[in-house]
Amino acid sequence: MENLTEIERQKFERARKRVKSIAGFYKHLMAYILVNLFLISMKYFKLDPGENFFEFSTFSTAFFWGIGLAFHAAGVFGTNVFLGNDWEEKKIDELMKKNQGNKWE
Repeated sequence: MENLTEIERQKFERARKRVKSIAGFYKHLMAYILVNLFLISMKYFKLDPGENFFEFSTFSTAFFWGIGLAFHAAGVFGTNVFLGNDWEEKKIDELMKKNQGNKWE
């Protein structure tokens, strides 16, 4: 690792930070799933007779925490989750190769 150039070291550092942020998101997701399963199951098993399980209060923690989790995912993976970061460039290249014989007029 000592023989890396400055640019290679910067790329490595960016990649390392990216991996840490992705791992942080997955840890957050695992905590979300485990804690909400615990809270919802506790509510289910401690129901009083006649009490309704399907209320907003039962799922409110999961709902609001889910909003935070969605923002965390957007911060880690960006807003281009479905199309990818370089989708536009790939599509332009594809169309240009497809229409190489045609004139662009």
